[in-house]
Amino acid sequence: MNSTRFSEPLHRLDTDTFHVVIIGGGITGLAAAYYLEKHAPPYVTYSVLEGDTRWGGKIVTENISGFIVEGGPDSFLTQKPAALNLCRELGLEERLLGTNEAQRKVYVLLNGRLRPLPDGVMLVIPTRFTPFVTSSLISWPGKLRMALDLVIPRRRQDGDESLASFIRRRLGQEALDKIAEPLMAGIHVADAERQSLAATFPRFMELERVHRSLIKGMLIQKRQLARRAVPAPPLFMTLRDGLGELVSALCARLRGDMRLNSPVVRLEKVDGNGMATPHGRANGYLVRLRDGQTIYADAIVLAVPAYTAATLVAPLHATLAQRLHSIRYVSTATLSLGYRRSELDHPLDGFGFVVPRREPTHLMACTWTSTKFFHRAPAGYALLRVFLGGPHREATLALDDEAILDLVRKELQCIMGIRADPVFVRLHRWQDANPQYDVGHLERVAEIEGLVAALPGLYLTGSAFRGVGIPDCIVQGENVAKAVLSMAVQRAAH
Repeated sequence: MNSTRFSEPLHRLDTDTFHVVIIGGGITGLAAAYYLEKHAPPYVTYSVLEGDTRWGGKIVTENISGFIVEGGPDSFLTQKPAALNLCRELGLEERLLGTNEAQRKVYVLLNGRLRPLPDGVMLVIPTRFTPFVTSSLISWPGKLRMALDLVIPRRRQDGDESLASFIRRRLGQEALDKIAEPLMAGIHVADAERQSLAATFPRFMELERVHRSLIKGMLIQKRQLARRAVPAPPLFMTLRDGLGELVSALCARLRGDMRLNSPVVRLEKVDGNGMATPHGRANGYLVRLRDGQTIYADAIVLAVPAYTAATLVAPLHATLAQRLHSIRYVSTATLSLGYRRSELDHPLDGFGFVVPRREPTHLMACTWTSTKFFHRAPAGYALLRVFLGGPHREATLALDDEAILDLVRKELQCIMGIRADPVFVRLHRWQDANPQYDVGHLERVAEIEGLVAALPGLYLTGSAFRGVGIPDCIVQGENVAKAVLSMAVQRAAH
């Protein structure tokens, strides 16, 4: 090849720089840029390329006449401290907002009626005797089957299994159908029969390994937490004006080359085999943008969905692209509705409800947002958010916006008795946005990581791999930044 390959506009660098191109401006890509900037020596520079018109990926917050509407995630888990620590580091500590602990009840839709999840049930494990025994959610045979967890032996085989297999084995079918499937699988928008336990709830595997009984193990952990000198923060937290505050604070700290509306169409490897390169470099990549520009990169971080990464790496490594394509995705949508509180007869006395797969409804769940968090609706109003789509209900998303609104209003009338007209509605569609951690996911990821090693300087990260939550994505962003910096330092040393 010859130098005519550089006839397009080329982002040129100083000879002694090490340039990193981060493709994807969601929370993982922004976190990677933040930790690069925080720890990098002066000779490391970076570009962040986002194909959309805004930063944040699935984090999208809107203020609609005083309603704080989250199109994607509405909070983060504090048991994984990365998001909480990052908020504090960015000066957002005074903006942190916990859930309304006085109204933390969760309901389950059962035979068309909302029934409360018993107090003390932690995900699916009962930790308080009286509320569990007196609950109408689980039948007496179902309760007795769950209690057998206290005597059932450990699993003898090693390795991964599905969430459904695990819960069925430890706690029974009824616990799976009425609690674990809508609640735990719902967190990951996954099919419990295919969902990897090792990749999504490794804590349960550890409870069984250490304590044999899930109930016994959870009770021990609960007592240990109660003895802590410093009270734990609320399990879920957000920011006063929504999670968009985190995205804005991150972007305000970044001084690199930040580009919106910059989709990448092709990656090319610079292999030093006679190809002209900027400043005579023998290794690296060319990042081709749709607008015709080209950026030279010593390292590339792909913080994009696995199928997008697969398309970009296909010319470089066909097997890697094939493995990336093996990670499935499903589509979802959220519909937010604002109401005058005086026009709702329902008490909204909890965080909302989840829907078992067997219920004849199109809804996955509904969050009573203005109860779950303060400052989410103006005085005298209420905010609800309905979840649609997912593994068994994706067909709903083929409807147009008006049809979805009509369907949701009819179902909320049946479930909650809501007949009032909403004062506003906002639909967010998420096409192929939820990666599926099927059984064997961690082994698949390990294979992908082994294959990508054949492309030095190329890094894969994001929700498709080692965690879908905001804290998981932040950790992955920090880890990839460390890996890139290690490469930069090694190259500088030579």
